[in-house]
Amino acid sequence: MGSTLFIVWRESVEAMLVVGILHSWLKFNEAGRAGMRALWLGVGCGVALAGVLGWAMVAAQDELSGAALEWFQIGMLLVAAGLIVQMVLWMRRHGAGMRKNLHQNLAVAMQRSGLLGISIVAALAIAREGAETAVFLYGVSLEPGGSASLVTGAGLGFALAGLTAWALGRGLRFLDYRRFFVLSGWMLLVFAVALLVSAVDRLIGAGLLPALVDPLWDSSWLLDDGSRVGSLLAALAGYRAHPSMMLVIVYAAYWLAMWRAMRPVRRDA
Repeated sequence: MGSTLFIVWRESVEAMLVVGILHSWLKFNEAGRAGMRALWLGVGCGVALAGVLGWAMVAAQDELSGAALEWFQIGMLLVAAGLIVQMVLWMRRHGAGMRKNLHQNLAVAMQRSGLLGISIVAALAIAREGAETAVFLYGVSLEPGGSASLVTGAGLGFALAGLTAWALGRGLRFLDYRRFFVLSGWMLLVFAVALLVSAVDRLIGAGLLPALVDPLWDSSWLLDDGSRVGSLLAALAGYRAHPSMMLVIVYAAYWLAMWRAMRPVRRDA
């Protein structure tokens, strides 16, 4: 439930901030009730589009079986991990200018298409967040025991997101939005590697990747990944008590790549 709660919380906060930014722009530019109706229509359409994506993934899974189903699930695990990484890196590079970019997009759309433009900008922004959430949650559901508390975790995450967005909107000092995105970004990268590890495990099990040495070590004496704490760490961070060499190589390569990608950019004086 922990990963579900965090993912829904993080993505919902971002979506709520996007709506808040668009809402404030419309109020400042005196778009009136018609502008607000167009905004909420776009939000509703964005949520609906994300729901359609979630339904399509579940429907596709129901139609598949055997090797095809295994390939589909491996692919979705890799897509979910890749989307998390892409989102974190995008926010690192463009997060500071998100408000400005949204305002510019909304101004251009409103000038070209009027109220329809407002709805389109809102729908695309919310659909992006919702689609990412749908893919992430599908990936989490493929983890052992991942679907057991999906609804509860999602509900708690959404409720917590509402409180967080309110606190960020009020400008409370302990919830600076820049720090929030940096810290939550690192946590999302931890969840991404857990999904990647699950995909690699499946690829090794299917004989599509060599294990090389299996197991490379046995740390079950310290923490068994079948125990309550160990299984939680496995779901959240990809911990394995009996990892293969291939799994360790992938894990190490992932964090080396993330360390390089997340390093502060040096600017010459």
